[in-house]
Amino acid sequence: MVASPAGIAKAEQEVNGSTAAAAADTTITDYAYLDLMVCPSLSRPDRTLGNTSQICTEGEDLGRIVIGLYGNQVPQTVSNFKAMCTGTAGSSFEGTIFHRVLQGQYIQAGRQGLKEKGEVASPAHLDRNEDSIRSNSFKLKHTRPGTVSLCLSENDDEEGLKLSGDYRNVEFLITTGPGPAPQLDNGNIVFGTILEGMDVVSAISTVPTYKPSSRIRQFNDFAELLGDDRAANARSLWNKPLKAIVIKSCGVMDI
Repeated sequence: MVASPAGIAKAEQEVNGSTAAAAADTTITDYAYLDLMVCPSLSRPDRTLGNTSQICTEGEDLGRIVIGLYGNQVPQTVSNFKAMCTGTAGSSFEGTIFHRVLQGQYIQAGRQGLKEKGEVASPAHLDRNEDSIRSNSFKLKHTRPGTVSLCLSENDDEEGLKLSGDYRNVEFLITTGPGPAPQLDNGNIVFGTILEGMDVVSAISTVPTYKPSSRIRQFNDFAELLGDDRAANARSLWNKPLKAIVIKSCGVMDI
């Protein structure tokens, strides 16, 4: 699936004409793409112990997502995202999964951890994101489906990892609609919008996920109240797709 200049230009006009973005610079400075596929599971029968190669080599192609990036508004966030798409960050989104699907709200990717679990290797060559401490970075809101933002309040990387001085956050989410997601505003940095491939986003949003019973949720709340760290680990499995949604390849593009 190849992005057409006419289709992207039309999408840009819709974004730039949005009243919600009137107070911020929504000029699209760069384009990134994610090619996605779905696999029945996270495991590969041919992978031996210690083999951290891509978790899924044969799956059903879902298509391509093209993202327009707001490089003038949040330059460091966009720079870091591009570096993760090209691999110049010392890590990449390629071969990793969308680890969370909240139906009717958003899909989420970029959790750091073990590559064999489809998680992102910690990037070694990213600058600290100063956008996260600038109030101007939070002007754009999650007003429409296809909004792409850096996960700050929704970030579910392990706490020990986030306390490291070398930690660089690369988790991102894409809103799925049908309505706005105001609960994400002011806590996450909007840095782009889907220009092509909302049908792919919609397909991911309908993948069945793990949903714990009310009894498990109550037990988890009680464990958290007691300060049990296992409560947070258990919650990391909630809303996890029952199939592997894999970023088959990614990069930046010239239009």
